[in-house]
Amino acid sequence: MTGLGAVFRPQLAPERLRAVARVADEVGLEELWLWEDCFREGGISTAAAALAWTERVRVGVGLLPVPLRNVAVTAMEAATLHRMFPGRAVLGVGHGVQDWMGQVGARAESPLTLLREHLVALRALLGGERVTTKGRYVRLDDVALDWPPEQAVEVLAGATGPRSLRLAGEAADGTVLTANTPPDGVRRARRLIDEGRAAAGRSEAHRVVVYLLTATGPGADERLRDELVAEGVADVPDLGVAGDAEAVAGAVRRLAEAGADAVILQPTGDEPDPERFVRFAAEQVRPLVVA
Repeated sequence: MTGLGAVFRPQLAPERLRAVARVADEVGLEELWLWEDCFREGGISTAAAALAWTERVRVGVGLLPVPLRNVAVTAMEAATLHRMFPGRAVLGVGHGVQDWMGQVGARAESPLTLLREHLVALRALLGGERVTTKGRYVRLDDVALDWPPEQAVEVLAGATGPRSLRLAGEAADGTVLTANTPPDGVRRARRLIDEGRAAAGRSEAHRVVVYLLTATGPGADERLRDELVAEGVADVPDLGVAGDAEAVAGAVRRLAEAGADAVILQPTGDEPDPERFVRFAAEQVRPLVVA
């Protein structure tokens, strides 16, 4: 069964998160996703708050940019969330938007190498291993977590290009795809991820999470079109959806048929009522997806 969630976009002020998270919990939304976009809101701090304010909803962070983080810090923070809120935290990492990384002096010469080294070390640390490694970017000397997660946890990777998608299959437990990914793009991503999994000899399940740009309510068509134009993808077919629950559920099903394990509805940046959007996802779209 395809998972369904919604994004709390960091264009909203941090103090708005509490109300949105509580609504998500009350209406039974499966997943609430947060972003660590420069220079808006921290992913771990917002995730910890959202988890503390709720009881059931899973909280995802997509994505933590690895150039900003020592892998030991990422592991410590991730392990802490998994220990305090077992089964409810979902963390993804990525190589970051390169212009943003350049702004803070953290741009890597080889983002893919950095992401690979970070993923390998992070999964080992979260698995309770003691790690010594001397990579190009990640260097650890006899490092182990005192409080690793008590059960196996997944680490997702954000990926778009062929090399990063193959890497996600090799070194991550799942992949996060942006809202610029139509159904055909999901199929292509699945093939590349599977190539990476085969190369690494991995046979366990690999979860694919896809954002779906979604607009509903008054002015939905115009809001969706404006955002697609701003992103430079207005000419890409089958991208985003505007309309009522039937229209949105249809778009979710198309992504699921293409290979998405979870579809996360991403409101437009100017969504006027984020609490209503979460209710719409859980109460109106979800029953149609299940049916």
